[in-house]
Amino acid sequence: MAVAATGFFDGVHLGHRKVISTLLDLSSERGEQGRIITFWPHPRALFQQDARDFRLLSSESERDLLLRQTGVEDIVLMEFDRSLASKTAGEYLEILKSQGVDAIVLGYDNRFGSDSLSTMEIAELARKMGMQAVVCAPYEAMGFPVSSTRIRHALEDGRVEDAGAMLGRAYSISGVVVGGFRKGRTIGFPTANIKLREPLKCIPKTGVYFGYASVCGEQLPAMINVDGKQTIEAHLIDFSKDIYGMDISVDFRQKLRDEMAFESLQQLKGQLEKDLVKALLFLTKDNFHL
Repeated sequence: MAVAATGFFDGVHLGHRKVISTLLDLSSERGEQGRIITFWPHPRALFQQDARDFRLLSSESERDLLLRQTGVEDIVLMEFDRSLASKTAGEYLEILKSQGVDAIVLGYDNRFGSDSLSTMEIAELARKMGMQAVVCAPYEAMGFPVSSTRIRHALEDGRVEDAGAMLGRAYSISGVVVGGFRKGRTIGFPTANIKLREPLKCIPKTGVYFGYASVCGEQLPAMINVDGKQTIEAHLIDFSKDIYGMDISVDFRQKLRDEMAFESLQQLKGQLEKDLVKALLFLTKDNFHL
């Protein structure tokens, strides 16, 4: 038999981790296996709900790695299609019961089923079906319950520190280094242009950020630029290797400034030199040490 937590777990943020911690405690208490049941694609992507604006905090592979790092070994991935979406909460719980689930852990806003039951209604229904149901209180950060939606809004506002506080880690993106216009190289600030592996990944607001890049087995301080076309390029500080075609991930620690327009390359160079000084100040802080 098994104790399960079910949901999309986008970003595997601190709220999700509280649910998963409760799952592990309850499964240990009951002497049963802890199981995470998740889905792909996201329901909003399937139904094209606000498709132009909807973005993900984690790709499928990133989410899988984050979930496995929690210590839960039994992770079930279900295809989210129209057939599954049409199931009521009761029908979905019956599916779980048929798979040996006899207890369920729910987040404070954990909902599923075409009948749009509230979390408490789902818990009560599970109990009537003979399942133990535990509802977790929300995990709060900065005075609000942590949620994937709130993290997306923070990123869209450029508040990467707030996003990191809710995630429990710095927000990151990953992709491959591709060729660009090489304008930065001509003024002493070469950049790695990053093509995202997950096209629906949430990108922070336009501007320049301080963070770290992981490439070639190294973690390097970086200035990361997001432009109006949501192109991402990173200047790796004190690094000069050719990394075209290589995998890279960057995390966002602190916003340095908003996007600016420049009349000349010299003006751009002057601003980048100021950005570098500011980035190095962040680097010297204890909480930014590698």
